[in-house]
Amino acid sequence: MQEQDLNPIVERLRAQHSDDEFIEVKASAQQLSRDIWESVSAFANTAGGLILLGLDESSGFGPAKGFAIDKVLDQFVTGMGDGDPDGARVAQPPAYHLHRFAFEGSPVLAVEIEELEADKKPCYIVGRGLVGGSYKRVDDKDIRLSPTEIYSLANFLKPSRADRQPVEAATEGDLSSKLVNSLLDHEKDSRALRGAKTRDAKMTRLGITNEKGDVCLAGLLACGSYPQQFFPKLVVDVAAHPGAQKSDPAAPARFLDRVICEGPVGEAIEDAFRAIAKNLRTHSVVRGVGRVDELEIPEEVLREALVNAVVHREYGEYFIGQAVSVDIYPDRVEITNPGGLWGGKTLENISDGISACRNAALMKLMSLMPLPGGSGVSAEGNGSGVPLMKSAMASRALAEPQFIAGFDSFKVILARGGVGVAEGEWRSSEVAYYVVSHEQARQPRWSREEWRQRILAVLDPDKPQGIREIAEALGRQPENTRSYVKVLVEEGAVLATASPTSKNRKYLLASQPFATGHSKLSDQVE
Repeated sequence: MQEQDLNPIVERLRAQHSDDEFIEVKASAQQLSRDIWESVSAFANTAGGLILLGLDESSGFGPAKGFAIDKVLDQFVTGMGDGDPDGARVAQPPAYHLHRFAFEGSPVLAVEIEELEADKKPCYIVGRGLVGGSYKRVDDKDIRLSPTEIYSLANFLKPSRADRQPVEAATEGDLSSKLVNSLLDHEKDSRALRGAKTRDAKMTRLGITNEKGDVCLAGLLACGSYPQQFFPKLVVDVAAHPGAQKSDPAAPARFLDRVICEGPVGEAIEDAFRAIAKNLRTHSVVRGVGRVDELEIPEEVLREALVNAVVHREYGEYFIGQAVSVDIYPDRVEITNPGGLWGGKTLENISDGISACRNAALMKLMSLMPLPGGSGVSAEGNGSGVPLMKSAMASRALAEPQFIAGFDSFKVILARGGVGVAEGEWRSSEVAYYVVSHEQARQPRWSREEWRQRILAVLDPDKPQGIREIAEALGRQPENTRSYVKVLVEEGAVLATASPTSKNRKYLLASQPFATGHSKLSDQVE
């Protein structure tokens, strides 16, 4: 940060009359504010940020009277554990940078807090402990992390063994002989069962049971007769809502339909798919000499989203009492699973085709387990799912799937049909009606230089924007927009607020962006 950057920042704070997601102001006139460590923790656990000491928010972000910058600086450095580890106020302290500036004739101390690396989170206040002293940044507030969020952060890169743990009280009699036999028959000539002579040995090889013969969670979920006997909330809860939100006060009923999908994973996924499908419209199209019905959301997209939600969800002790939820609204379907992204996956790299599986044992079983009705297997595990979902939605002129990653949850939002739909008959379980054909509003093709100029025009040097915000302002898809913004960051015309792996990465216009001329963007293939 440079001194010339301070004035625009303060002007923005004065205009919005508050701190924001990336800036926290503390007067700290004679001594360091006690609550500064909440902001340090929050910025370190989220996307980093800037703390300005010596400004007073209550006086319109003017200089704090009598600001003792040297004293405050020493207190901050000591509290970060530098020089005197015994005086550290935070555990897992982030990297930081101190800057002394003059503002309106008075000193200001600017502290840049970097986001912690994934394997170091969470940063927390020592005196309050891990659970009571861990924070995240939400708008201009420092919010205490929940136990599930702390668990997710602490285990973001750690291999999970939750699906390999034995299930207390479960026995081989709680497994479905039909499912186990089907799986063993499917793998009878595989290397996995080479040398395994007995049924018990084969079940252990595949991860259904452990070496002691105990039923593992993955085995119970994949092959159990009724896993919910032991874990009642390990279900898929499908609900159709009449309004645009849950419990809409203007809606005539709380639910139009609700189905709790139980049983082993394969059956639960199939039941959930059917429960969703009956609440969606179907479009009749002519192919060749025949007429076929298609769901308004492609079937392969729904199945992929359901499989991902069940197989990649968190099965740790903090999450075992949570269900996968599916909410069907008039304009969209939302599928939410417990547990955030894992294994280094972020919204930035979720489409890179590289698979990171939290539940390796369950994934292995579900990649072998035939689905009910013989429609293939439940999971592939090769990283192709998200690209498939995007291409399938685009093929129907539907909006690209939205992915929302929280610390302890993950949601995919799928838009329902209505744009670019060919003339035809639409049906649902409740009503049949007719949609008049209309062409999708075709967007003009932009040259590479047009992309460049439009992105630069949308961005602001003081207001960070995410990829989706930029894409919405341009009227384009986030995936296309991301590739052009990335190149502008590389050449220095655009600044990123966080590392490429951060879930909260946003972008600012550089103070002196290149306006015209040849750039890396000119070499990109559109």
